Amino acid sequence: MPNIKVFSGSSHADLTHKVCDRLGIEPGKVVTKKFSNLETCVEIGESVRGEDVYIVQTGGGEVNDNLMELLIMINACKIASAERVTAVIPSFPYARQDKKDKSRAPISAKLVANMLSVA
Repeated sequence: MPNIKVFSGSSHADLTHKVCDRLGIEPGKVVTKKFSNLETCVEIGESVRGEDVYIVQTGGGEVNDNLMELLIMINACKIASAERVTAVIPSFPYARQDKKDKSRAPISAKLVANMLSVA
């Protein structure tokens, strides 16, 4: 499959490997690490210029860390001139907060969706 790269966030590498096995491709090389102040650092380990990039990251586990990692990965791929970047999110973070249930309450799912589209 030409022009396709699939990268895994740290939330569910097994799912990414299963997807890549099914597609007959190798998962893309990515290194994620934390600085001493717990900031997330992501390094895409191969060229994505002109490629369709898929990033698999679930909204489970450390939700905020996984979301930030996904946003950084999306941005890194866009900056590296990927043709298209698609986030594959089997469990959407903050999905339970999809409507306003009381006054002055945020709609957090909408905020997450907006952050993903801007990244």
